[in-house]
This record gives sequence, structure tokens and C-alpha cells, in this order.
Amino acid sequence: MKRRTFIALLGVSLARPLVAVAQQTRPVVGFLGSGTAVDQKNLVSAVLQGLKEAGLTVGENVDVEYRWADGHYERLPALAEELVKRPVSLIIAAGGSDPGRAAKGATSTIPIVFITAADPIKAGLVANLNRGQGNVTGISMIGSTLESKRLELLHEMFPQASIGVMINPGYPAATVQAQEVEEAVRRLGIKVVVINAGTPADVDTAFARFDEQKVGAVLACNDPFYGSDRTHIAALALRYKLPAMSFRREFAEVGGLVSYGAEFAEGYRQTGIYAGKILAGAKPADLPVMQPTKFELVINLKTAKAIGLKISETFLVRTDEVIE
Repeated sequence: MKRRTFIALLGVSLARPLVAVAQQTRPVVGFLGSGTAVDQKNLVSAVLQGLKEAGLTVGENVDVEYRWADGHYERLPALAEELVKRPVSLIIAAGGSDPGRAAKGATSTIPIVFITAADPIKAGLVANLNRGQGNVTGISMIGSTLESKRLELLHEMFPQASIGVMINPGYPAATVQAQEVEEAVRRLGIKVVVINAGTPADVDTAFARFDEQKVGAVLACNDPFYGSDRTHIAALALRYKLPAMSFRREFAEVGGLVSYGAEFAEGYRQTGIYAGKILAGAKPADLPVMQPTKFELVINLKTAKAIGLKISETFLVRTDEVIE
């Protein structure tokens, strides 16, 4: 074999392992979610879009590993430990404050970007919203502080009706939500029937009780479980002919009457952008906790027709989207 040919072949053989090493050393983002992969599909897509806007494309210069609790919040600490031992370069903690707390409990060095609708200060994720804390920053969707506004909207739509309220007792902000409901009762002078429901079977029971007590509308408070159970909740509301409201626009999209809350997809996109900034060298402690600036009211007129409701024109003109 000619010496020049041998050197060329040697170069090829050396290049292959170097390429493999390069592939292995690209950053890995760990995605820790409290819900299910199917439910969060569109929100994960929004995160990947944010990463792409920050210059990171999955499979090219970044990888993502997913860990899903499937609604079993008690699994989150172990799942967070798995990602830390992997190890990943950054953890995105999504679906309430529990994933963020689990990630924070598992590592004080790997950067964490949370997205939660609970109050991140009360949840112990950060000390204030002006900047991150240590290895933690994120996006606050402030959904758990909007229950009073949702009740106000339902009362405006159905001024003579009592309102059934579902609260998941396992949700970290459940106590705050109950306090908000009490405040709304005093301020608006409305009658509410509050039922704790943390499983699909509980939701079935809650609707049966709402029907027995002749409530005129139902509010499913902000909670990842109610978000993932939205199709079930919408179907029950239709069966009992009860106007129902929830916090994610997807609720109205699957047949719920109305939703009011921040644009979750936009929040998840910002989460991806934040992750990209940190992987590019930004420090979590230097990034403020972002908050939404727009809230959307979505109404499904097909559902209104199905349960025999007529929504006033004055209310419709205030909506951001009408599903017909």
C-alpha cells in the first residue's frame, strides 16, 4: 500500500470517531413534565419552536430527553433525578410548580427553566420575579390567580345562576384558589358549590352533584390535571347541558363552552427561547421570570347551540376567538 493512501485511510478512520464524539457532546435538554406526552404535544412543539428561534434544532445541534409523570406528581422527584444522572445540560420543568420543585430538589448546578401557572414565589421556585435565583428561572403564566376573573365572566354570562367550582386538592395552589373563590363570592354576591376533584372518577362525581344541586355553570380551576382531562370534562358538561369554563383554549377547542387564560403555547415558546439563551451562556440568575401580557377569551358557539344557550352579542364582541 502506498504511504499516501495509508495516511488518507488513516485520516478517514480517525474522522469517524471524532464525528461520533462531536455528536455526543451536543447539549441535551431534559424535559420534565407533570402531564402526558399526548396532552402536551402542541406545547412541546412550541418549546421546540422557541429553541429553534434561539438557534437550536433538535437532532442537529441539540437533543431532548423527555420524562413524563402522566399526572402522578409523586413520580416527579425520581424522574428529575434520572435527568440529573443522565446528565442533561438543562432541565425544562413544565406543568405546574411540582416539576420545577422536583428539578430544584435534584440539582443546584444544572440550569432549570420552569413554566407554571402557579405563583412561582409562593411555590418556592424563586424569591422574586425581577431575576432568577441560583440555577433557576422561568415563565409564570399566573393562571392560578385568575379564578376570580373567571367567576366574574361566568357571572356576567349567567347572572342568576349558581356556579359549581372544581378544585384539585392535590394541586399546590389549591388553597389559594379556594381563597380566590371565597373572595369572588363576597365581591360578586354569587352562590357557588365547591367540590374537590383530583381524578377522572372524582370529576364524574362532581358533575353528578352539580346536576343534583341545579348549578347553572361550572368552573374547572387552573390545574394540569384538568388541562389533560379536558375532553372528559367537556363531554360531561355537554351530557348535563352545563356551561363550563376552564383555563386553556384547548378546552374550548374540544367542546367546552368557554376558556379564559394566558396563551399557553406562547409561554412554552418563550420557555424554549430562555433555554436557548442559557445554553448559549446566559445565567439563569440574570434572567427575570417572564409573565404573559395577553389573555384570551375563547367561546365555542357550537357547544352553546348544543346545550341551548344564546350568548349575547355584547359578550361575543369581547372574545378573542369564536369557534363556530
